[in-house]
Amino acid sequence: MDPLEGEASSVSVEYEPVSVKDVLVEMKDTAELLIDLSYSAVLHRNADLAREVLRLEERMNVLELRARMSLMMAVRKPADAEELAPVLGIVAAADAISDAAGDIAKIVLEEMGLPEAMRAALPEAAEVLVRGVVDPDSEYSDRTLEDIDLESETGVRIIALRRGEDWLLNPGPTTTVSSGDVALLRGPDTAIGDVCEVLTGEVYETPTVDDPGIPDLERAVDTIIHMKNLSELAVDLAYSSVLFDSAELAEEVRNLEVEVDAMQSRFEAWTLRAAADAEDPVALRGLIRLGTSTEVISDAAIDISEGVLRDIEVHPVVQLAVQESDEIITRVEIEPGSELDGTAVAAGVPDVESTMSVIAIRRPDEGWLLVTDADAELRGGDVLISKGTRTAAEAFEELARA
Repeated sequence: MDPLEGEASSVSVEYEPVSVKDVLVEMKDTAELLIDLSYSAVLHRNADLAREVLRLEERMNVLELRARMSLMMAVRKPADAEELAPVLGIVAAADAISDAAGDIAKIVLEEMGLPEAMRAALPEAAEVLVRGVVDPDSEYSDRTLEDIDLESETGVRIIALRRGEDWLLNPGPTTTVSSGDVALLRGPDTAIGDVCEVLTGEVYETPTVDDPGIPDLERAVDTIIHMKNLSELAVDLAYSSVLFDSAELAEEVRNLEVEVDAMQSRFEAWTLRAAADAEDPVALRGLIRLGTSTEVISDAAIDISEGVLRDIEVHPVVQLAVQESDEIITRVEIEPGSELDGTAVAAGVPDVESTMSVIAIRRPDEGWLLVTDADAELRGGDVLISKGTRTAAEAFEELARA
């Protein structure tokens, strides 16, 4: 057993007066980071990242207990129970995401085995997530993120810091990077190695990959990566549906969950077929675990948006918890003959006067298309999932009308 698992079961949690909003905010941030970390650990065979997942999973267990205690104390009458029931669903969903992420991380830590095609299938231009410990002699040590100005200089950003047992999940300009911090970096493959070396004082090595060339295995891997992307999108949309009390966004979460279920079935079939041609079929065990856990994450997204789907009024504490910025996620259907009909989209940016970024397209005859890493052309009848400011979203909806 990994020592971190033993620690998780021995943590004592007592009730203390805490803000439900603050706990929900941390659970939401933790769940999103857990998804990111766990898949990165698997795709890059990184045991250090996998161990950080288990530490975060332990933290999530504590947050879940505190959230449940606080919600129980808040119920005074039947009306409170009705309003807070969906909040309990959100708490349980975040914990389910945490457990699924932990199961994904254990694929690496327990050496279940994964085909090399997993890494071979990664897009060449994809961003990479790495973990590093800040060296005392690093030029970044004991400086604020604003002073370092890392993202504008290199495109690499620090998405989280762990200082002992404390996590800083959303480091801002005034956050100081201290010696000994565990930093999680995300950025382009071409730049992240140099940044990691400056941060840690150690040489960064890019793993080499051999593609086994088994067609059914390649199909299975392509499918699981698409499932991962759709599941992440489902979680984003689920939180947005709660924030804006949007039945339309909640319905898209349901559509995504149905799509992931169908993809899982195809994924399992291709994996089993690939076993006949694989040198070591046991090495596919981790791939099967990955498919199961990915489906759990999409199911959890449904639980987050369940209150909206059932037309239960969103409790204000939840809206406060998920509203962290002016950015919003919207759903827009393109009418034939509108300005968006026939518009080209490059890496998520539509060729119109708009600052909205298109995340995904649901096309009636083709299903879901993720466009952040691909080019596309918008068509009448497309349902767009886009991100941007409220003002930009209103103007974007006008462009979609004929």
